[in-house]
Amino acid sequence: MRARPDLIEHLPRLRRYARALTGDVTRADDLVQDTLERALVKLDLWQPGTDLRAWLFTLMHNLFLNQIRSHRPPDSALDDALDIPVSGGQMEALGARDIHAALARLPDQQREVMLLVGLEQFSYDEAAQVLGVPVGTVMSRLSRARERMRQMLTGEPVVQLKVVK
Repeated sequence: MRARPDLIEHLPRLRRYARALTGDVTRADDLVQDTLERALVKLDLWQPGTDLRAWLFTLMHNLFLNQIRSHRPPDSALDDALDIPVSGGQMEALGARDIHAALARLPDQQREVMLLVGLEQFSYDEAAQVLGVPVGTVMSRLSRARERMRQMLTGEPVVQLKVVK
């Protein structure tokens, strides 16, 4: 019988990523709980010697996508971001609110890459593994996300490109 890995040490990063994905503390906590439950049930699928953190983030990402597919909440994360109260340190709070609102307005695929690489400090390879896409896709999504964030934060018009299939 092999030793169980320590899932608890990954809780702070899982919580942070879940909150950034969902935009809601309660939904984020539920997502973390669902992720840990799934991890415990499927622990025999994790290969010792591989990156446990990346495996947990992959589980969370897939659960989050399943939740989005099953139902979209009526109020958007953007509406919640704009309701952040401003108190002492107004300029910092306004900047954080603007960044949070801009992140919420990114398409899901771009936001996920931005959060994994920018916030969670995943390498491009690790982010590609979590998202189940090629490294080049991570790089292009990140580039588009950064450009779109720059446009939104500087007030430039955001160019909306259509996907051609």
